[in-house]
Amino acid sequence: MKLRILKSAVTNPWFNLATEDWIFNTLNPDSHTLFLWRNSETVVIGRSQNPWVECKIDKMEADNVFLARRQSGGGAVFHDLGNTNFTFLSPKADYDQAANFTIIINALKKLGIDADLSGRNDMQVGDKKISGSAFKHAADRSFHHGTLLVNANMQKLGDYLNPHPLKLKAKGIKSVRARVANLVEFNESINHESLSDAIIEAFCEYYRDKDYGDTTPVEELDEASLAQQPTLNKYYQQMADWGWRFGKTPEFSHHIETRFDWGIIDLHLDVEASSDTRCGIFSDALNVELIDQLKDALTGVKYNKEPIKAKLDELGKAHSDLAAQIDDVSVWLLREMEG
Repeated sequence: MKLRILKSAVTNPWFNLATEDWIFNTLNPDSHTLFLWRNSETVVIGRSQNPWVECKIDKMEADNVFLARRQSGGGAVFHDLGNTNFTFLSPKADYDQAANFTIIINALKKLGIDADLSGRNDMQVGDKKISGSAFKHAADRSFHHGTLLVNANMQKLGDYLNPHPLKLKAKGIKSVRARVANLVEFNESINHESLSDAIIEAFCEYYRDKDYGDTTPVEELDEASLAQQPTLNKYYQQMADWGWRFGKTPEFSHHIETRFDWGIIDLHLDVEASSDTRCGIFSDALNVELIDQLKDALTGVKYNKEPIKAKLDELGKAHSDLAAQIDDVSVWLLREMEG
C-alpha cells in the first residue's frame, strides 16, 4: 500500500466532478488517495434531486452560476471559491471512514480550530456545522467526499437554494439546511491554500504513523495534464450534459392556474425524466380548439424554457387567430417556470 495526493488547479465544477469520477472508477485502488479541489460558484445537487425544486435556475443562469449533479446522494449545496472540497479513495478492505474524519479534524487543529464529528456525515465547531460528507462504495474500493466551509458566501446559499414555492409535488430528496459557519469565523487567516496544506500534512502524518513512509509528492492536476487521460473527457461530457444535470430528475408535476380576460387556465404538467411531458388543461375558455392545441403543443416537449417557448411561438404562427391567447399562455408559463 502507498499514499497518493492529488490537487486540482481547475475551478470548473464539471471538470472537478469528472476528475473525482475518474479517480473513483479508473485509479488502481492500491493506495490511500487524497484529492483536494474547489469550484467556482456552483449549485451541486444530489443524484436523486430535482433542480427545479431545489434551485432558482433562471437566477443561476443570469449570475453565471454552474449547476452540477454529483454521482452520490444527499441534498443540494452551494460551492464557491470559499469552499475546500476533499475526497478520500481507499481499497475497500482498507477503507476507514473514521480515519478520514480524524485527518480533517487533525488538520483543523493545526490551524487552531477544534472540530468534532456530528452524526455520521458532518463536522462541527461548537454547535455550527462546518463540513458535510457523502460516501460511495464499489466491489473493490470505497470513496468519501466532503466540503469544508472556509469563507463561503452564505448569502448566496439562500439566493439559489430557496426557490419561490411553485406548486411542485416532487419525488426525491429535499435539502435540509442546518446552522452553518465559515472556518474564518474561528481563524480569520485561514484560506484554501493553508487548509489544503494542513490536510496534506495531517494525511501524511496519519499514515506515517502506520509505516507508510515520510513524504508523498503532491500531483498538481490541470486541464493539460488530465487531457492525456483517455476516460476523463467522457466523464466531463457526462457532467456537463443537460441530460445528466436535468434529465435525471425524478418524476414531478407542475400545477399552475390563472385567469385571463378570455378564460381560466388550470394547467398540469407531469414531467418524467425532464424530457417526457404530459399536459392536461382545464378551462372555461369558449375556444375549445385553443385548449386542444395548447395540450398537444405541451405534450412531449422538454421541460425547459427555450423548447417550450419555441413550441408555443411555432403554434402561434400556425394559428394566427389564436396567437394573442397563445402568447398570453406562453408569457405566463415561462414566468412561472422562473420561480
